[in-house]
Amino acid sequence: MFSEAIHCRDTQTVRFAIYPDGFDGPRIIARISDDALHRIFGARRDDANLAAACQAHFDRIEAKALERHHAAPLSAVWLRAVDFRVEAEAELSVI
Repeated sequence: MFSEAIHCRDTQTVRFAIYPDGFDGPRIIARISDDALHRIFGARRDDANLAAACQAHFDRIEAKALERHHAAPLSAVWLRAVDFRVEAEAELSVI
């Protein structure tokens, strides 16, 4: 899926769109921190690489953003590295 990712230097995040009800429903703008993209997904810290990492890992990022949106639909969706570390720790405990 296409993430519509745009790097925002001023907030040190990548903005992307999610569609909780499919493309016919509302478009929600979410953010993921540069730190999460660098530490969790290995992106270099420049505009192109941060946006590309969001696109490359969009299935996982979108799933976490949708989960966050459904839990608190009136709150901003802003993902951080810790959001993905909890997921990674859960995966390791199963192994």
